[in-house]
Amino acid sequence: MDFEAETANKPQEEQIFKRYAQYLKLEKGFSPNTVDAYQTDLAKLLHFLKGQGKSVLEVTLDDLQQFSAGLHDIGIHPRSQARILSGIKSFYRFLVLADYLEADPSELLEGPKIGFKLPEVLTVEEIDAIIDAIDLSKPEGQRNRAMLETLYSCGLRVSELCNLKLSDLYFNEGFIKVEGKGSKQRLVPISPRAIKEIKYWLMDRGRGRIHKEYEDYVFLARWGKGISRIMVFHIIKELAGKAGITKNISPHTFRHSFATHLLEGGANLRAIQCMLGHESIATTEIYTHIDREMLRSEIIEHHPRNILYREGKIKP
Repeated sequence: MDFEAETANKPQEEQIFKRYAQYLKLEKGFSPNTVDAYQTDLAKLLHFLKGQGKSVLEVTLDDLQQFSAGLHDIGIHPRSQARILSGIKSFYRFLVLADYLEADPSELLEGPKIGFKLPEVLTVEEIDAIIDAIDLSKPEGQRNRAMLETLYSCGLRVSELCNLKLSDLYFNEGFIKVEGKGSKQRLVPISPRAIKEIKYWLMDRGRGRIHKEYEDYVFLARWGKGISRIMVFHIIKELAGKAGITKNISPHTFRHSFATHLLEGGANLRAIQCMLGHESIATTEIYTHIDREMLRSEIIEHHPRNILYREGKIKP
C-alpha cells in the first residue's frame, strides 16, 4: 500500500507523518528499512480511516478494534496482525508525546493471541554437514564456507553478515564489530576456525574485480558488489538439500542454533543477550524454552535426591 498516496492532500497529517518518521529515525534509532515498515503498516490504518471519513486525530478505540477485526477477516496471519497493531500503538504514543492528542486511543487495544512456536535448531553435526557440502573447487566455495562459519561462530543476523566490513575485523583480539538493529554497535567474539576461513577467503577475494563502494565489505558477490540476504538464504537452502537435511531452515536458523548451543554449554543468558544484540532479556529467553527438555533431563540425572532414589537410599 502506497503511504504517500494515503497521505496526499492532507497538510496537517502530512506534517504529523514527517515528524513521526523523524521520531522513529532520530529518537528511536530505527534503520530506514524499519521506518519504511512502520509507514507501510500505518498506511493500512490510513486506508481504513479514509473509508470511515475520519482523520488519525479523530480515531477512537472502537475504530481501532474494527480495523483490527478487519485484519483478521482478510486472513492476515496473527503474527503480522500483532506487528501491525504494535506499529499503530507506537504511532499513537507518539501523538500523545508530541501533544497532538491528550489521550491515547490505542492504550486498551489488544492484539491477537499468538501460539508460541519454537524455531528450528540444527545440531552441531548438521551444521558441519551443511558446511562440508560446500564445493571448494568452485570460485564461491571458500566465500560460502567463510560466511557460514562466521554466521554460526558469531550468531549474526543475515543483514549483519552481509554488511560486515574489513575495518570491523579485529582478529588479533579475537573480535568483530557488528552494527545491529537501530545502528547499535557491539563487539562479538569470533572463533579461530571462522578467522581461518575468512583469511582463506580474503586471498580469493583479492583476485577479483571489486566495485569501489564495496572495497571495505568482507563478503562479495561474483560481480564485485555486496552479497544480498536473499543470496545467503538460497545458498543455505541449497547446501542443506545437498546435506540431506529436511528441516525448514534459513540463515536465522544458524543464529538460533548458536544461541541454543551456547546455553547447552552453560553460557549465562545475559552473556547470550549481549552476543546477539538483544535489547531485552525477554527476547533471549526463547532459548530457555528450546532447552527445557535438556535442562529437565540434566536435573533428573544429576539432582541429589534423584541420585539417592536411584541408589535406593530414599523412597519415592
